[in-house]
Amino acid sequence: MKLSPTLAASTAIFYALGYPVGALSVRYATPGLVLIARFLLGGLILAAIVCIRRFGWPRGRQAWHAVVIGLTTQGMQFVGCYEAMYAGVSPVLVALVIAMNPVITTALASLLLRERLSRRRIVAVMAAFVAVCAAFAGRVADVGHVDLAVLWVIIAVLGLAFGGVYQQRFLTDGHPMAVNAIGAAAALVPAGLFAALTPQHIANAAAAVGSVAILIVANSVIAASLYLAAIKRAGASAVSLLFGVIPSIAALLTWGILHERPDLGVIVGLALGAAACAIGNDTGVKADESRAVRDVEGESVGATR
Repeated sequence: MKLSPTLAASTAIFYALGYPVGALSVRYATPGLVLIARFLLGGLILAAIVCIRRFGWPRGRQAWHAVVIGLTTQGMQFVGCYEAMYAGVSPVLVALVIAMNPVITTALASLLLRERLSRRRIVAVMAAFVAVCAAFAGRVADVGHVDLAVLWVIIAVLGLAFGGVYQQRFLTDGHPMAVNAIGAAAALVPAGLFAALTPQHIANAAAAVGSVAILIVANSVIAASLYLAAIKRAGASAVSLLFGVIPSIAALLTWGILHERPDLGVIVGLALGAAACAIGNDTGVKADESRAVRDVEGESVGATR
C-alpha cells in the first residue's frame, strides 16, 4: 500500500522535531540528566501502552536481544547525539549524520550478514560519505581539527546502524513498541554511567522539564508510533526515503526554534544526503520490504489474540 502524504509528513516532522528540541534540552540541563528522564519516563509510557493494548512482549532469549538493541539503538545513539549537541554541534548536522543510517546499515549488513551490496548502494554509501564530509567542513574549519564532538556523532550513528543489523539478524519476536519499551529500560544503563562519569547540573529547571516532556511525547511516543504505522502501510523501503528529507525539515525547525541557519557546507550535505537515501532505495530490496510488512502485520495480529 502506498504511503499517504499525511502519514509521511507527520512521521518526518515529529522525527525532525526531536533534533532542535534535544539541542534546546541540553541548554537547560546536562545530557546525562536529559537522557535519564527521557528513557525512564518514555519507557514507562511505552510499557503502559503495551500492557493496555496487550501487545506481545519478547520472551526468553528474544528479550535479551531486545536489551542489546536498546543499548545500541537508544543508548549509544542518544548519548552520542546529546553529548555532541551539548558540545556545540548543530542539531542539523546531527540529523544529517543520523539520516545516513539506512546507507550505513546497508554497508554493515553487507559486512556482517554477507548481504549483496549492489552498485547502486555502493554509490549511495559514497554519496553519504561525501555528504557528511561537506556538512562538517565548516565546523572542522572553525576548530581546526576533527574534535571529540564530531566523534560523538559517529558513535551515535554506528550504534543505531549496528543495532539495526543486530535486530535484523536476531530479533524475531515481540511487538515493536514492546521492544522499544525494553530498549528504553536497557538504555538507562549507559545513560546512568554517562551521567555518573560527567558533571551534571540544571541551568533552568522549568525549561528543562518542558523540553524533555516534548521529547518524550513527540519522539518516544508519537514519532515511534507513526514510524511503525508507516512501515505497516508502505513497507520499510518506502519509509527509509523519509530519512532523506528529515534533516532538511530539522534545518527549518532549528532555524525557527533556535534561530540557527545552516551554512553552505550543511546545505550541500543536505542535498547529497537526500540523494544518497534515494539512490540507496534499491528496487532490489522489494523482497525484504514485503517480509518487513508481513513481520509487522504478524506481530500486530499476534498482539490482539
